[in-house]
Order: sequence, then structure tokens, then C-alpha cells
Amino acid sequence: MTANSLLISQEYLHFVTSKSRQPNLQIAQEEVYSFFVKIVKQLPPDDVLREFKALFIDGLDSQYYPSIPGIYSIFLDDQEQEFCNTLKRCSYIIINNWTSNRKDKYIQELVNLFANENMKVKTNNFPAINICKSWLENFITSKDYEELKLFAGKHEELSKSHWANRYSSYLLVDQSINENNPREQQEAARKLSKQIKDKFKFELAMYIARSQSAVSSTTRYTNPSLLGDNVLHLIKSIVLRKGVFSHENIANIFIKQTQEQTLEEFKISIEKYLFFSVDNQKVVETWRRQFAENLFLWKKDYSQEIITKELLLRTCNRVIDCLTTENGKEPSSLFILLLAPGHSLTLVIILLKTILICRNSRRHLEIRIAHLIRYYEKYPKDECKWVINFMEIFNITFAIYAENVEYNLIKMEEDTSNDPELNLDGYRVFSQIKVDRQK
Repeated sequence: MTANSLLISQEYLHFVTSKSRQPNLQIAQEEVYSFFVKIVKQLPPDDVLREFKALFIDGLDSQYYPSIPGIYSIFLDDQEQEFCNTLKRCSYIIINNWTSNRKDKYIQELVNLFANENMKVKTNNFPAINICKSWLENFITSKDYEELKLFAGKHEELSKSHWANRYSSYLLVDQSINENNPREQQEAARKLSKQIKDKFKFELAMYIARSQSAVSSTTRYTNPSLLGDNVLHLIKSIVLRKGVFSHENIANIFIKQTQEQTLEEFKISIEKYLFFSVDNQKVVETWRRQFAENLFLWKKDYSQEIITKELLLRTCNRVIDCLTTENGKEPSSLFILLLAPGHSLTLVIILLKTILICRNSRRHLEIRIAHLIRYYEKYPKDECKWVINFMEIFNITFAIYAENVEYNLIKMEEDTSNDPELNLDGYRVFSQIKVDRQK
């Protein structure tokens, strides 16, 4: 650490201590945030890490503080939650800057700063330090720290630690809309979630191209899904629904036909639309009946209201709740009923059709997916195979229907059958990543 950097830290510790004497905690916190906004732009990452460590950790590792040390003196009167909020926001101020400036590798070092064994050692001489150490320990075992770790290291390495981390893009969406999180965390979560999704879409497109080429090596681009060689057949069956009878065209027709309907009429229409052309109609009848009953009971007082954009959004969000989780804590009965027998693709297509008539519901769907991941993550991978299968199909389907990727199915062999699904091997999938020329 440079002499100037050390000077900044010592002066600032004194400043913070003096600020803590003022009754307005918010003023002192804003000064701390301003400090990190300034130094993360001016100092090399190694020096920023040292400043962060000096402010939040080093003081607790000292044997020479008879009272609450350094920055902790701001949080008198046992304001542990405010300490946690300050620590989080400072962390994300740094993460946002490093992400924007391609210094992601240092984020792992920031997260690792908290792995300090000395923090666990209590001292009988200074109870105040023990209190501060317990705050830091509580942070390290909290959901906040788990969320922080999503930004550290490569996504592939993170996925190996726990199966749920493979779907961290949805957990990040949940972070990005949580108003209890600092704005820097919300912004960082939005950026990283988009980055992970774009990477998956690109790798899927490249894998499809390489795996169908006789001259190209498939070793350069590996299969980004967990579905093995079956993924190509799945992709072909999804892409097959293009042209006049594509999901997009049917969705557009549905939107036009239901514009002047009441909510009561719309509920009947959307039930027919969502379950139309679903395979195994006899099997699906139980699911369809339960779905209809659930939706019918929702907003009965608004039955004669004409469908507006706002009411369409709320209705589609309700449909998503019925099919995923209604309270954000445990899966809905319909989710279990559809997935337990292995009908993941059916559920994914119904969810896709919901989004195609109301694209503004996409975020709500991804939040509900995050809630499902949080519910199932406490179970080992072997007990969640059907949920993981659903997530893989969900990822692929929504990557195919992404706005910036176009997939087409081209017939390569003559086929006497009128049903392409009987001979999908005779077709090849072509993908094209669209370039936004307005940027």
C-alpha cells in the first residue's frame, strides 16, 4: 500500500469516528459511500482492497482497542442492521466499478477478505470488539453474503459448488428488483444476470452449429446444458413450431381476439389458449381443470371489468403464480402436479405462451423461478433431478425465443411423411445472433 493510500485511510478513520458523534447516522454513512466511490476510481484494486480491509476488518483484529474501533463507532446503540447495510453498499460500490472496468478477478479477493479466522477469536479484555466481531460473523452466515458470493469467480466454477448456482441468473434477477437492496447491488445484479444469459445463448448457438457440422470439432464449444445429446432433438421440436402456427403468431391472434373481453371472458379464453395443442389432452385434463378453478376464483369482483394492459399484466402474473409458486415460499400444487410425472416441456411451453401475450410478465416469471430455486436448493442434487430437468428445458426454450437470437429448422433430406416430428433427424437447426445496429 502506498504512503498516500495509508494516509487516506488513517485520516478517514478519524473522520468517521468524529462523525459518529453526530446524531444523524445517515450523514456519516453517505460520507463512507462517497469515500469508496472516490477511491475505487482513483486507486488500483489492490489498494482499494487494503482500504476496505483497514476500515471494516483490521480494527477488529487488533488487541489495542479498549472501545469500539474505527468505523464501528458509527453504529453505537447496537445498530447491527445499519452496519450490515453499510457494509453491503460499500461492497457493491466497488463491485460495480470493477465490473464496468473489466476488473472482475478482484471481486473474488474482496469476498475472500471476510474469511478471516481471527474474527472468530473472542477476547475477554474488550467486550465491545466481541460485539463487532459477532456482527461480522452474522454477516458472513447471512443471505446477504451468499448473494455477494454470486458475483465472485467464474460462473462455471460457482456452478460446481452447488447445483442451484447454475441458475444464478434468476437469483440475480430477484436481487435486482428487491428494493431493500442498495441501488448498487440492484445494478450489479442486473448486469451480471444479463451477462450470464447472453453467454448461455451464445454457447447454445455455437454448440448447435458445431454439433451438426461434419468438419467442425465439437470440442471447442461444449454443450451448455445438462441434457446431453438429447438437447438437439429437443431444440428441433421447439423450433418446429414456426411459421403460421408458431407460438408467436397464435399469441398475436389471441391478443387481437380478446381486446374487448371482460375479465371473466378472458379467463375462459386464456385457459383454452394455454392448453391448446398440448400433447396428451386426456392426461392434461386434471391439470387444466385445477388451473381453471384456481383462476376463476381470482378477482371475482372484477369479472365485468374490460381487459386493459394493466389487468392483462396482473392476470398473466397470476397465471404464472398458479403454475410456479403462489406465495414465493413453496411450489404450487400445479407445479408439482405437472413436473412429478415428467411433463417439464409442457409446463415450459405454457409459461412461454403466457409471456408471448404479455412480455412485461417476464420479470415476474424469473422472480418466481428464483423463489423455486431457493425452495429446492436445500435438497441434494439427486433429489432434485426433475426440477433440474425443468430448469434446463426452461433455459433452452427461452434462449430460443430470445429477442436477439433467431433459430430456423431446415429440411436436409427428402421425407415422405407429412409430419416433420416423425423425422427430426432429417432437419438441421440454424441459429443467427441478431446485431442491434442502432447501438
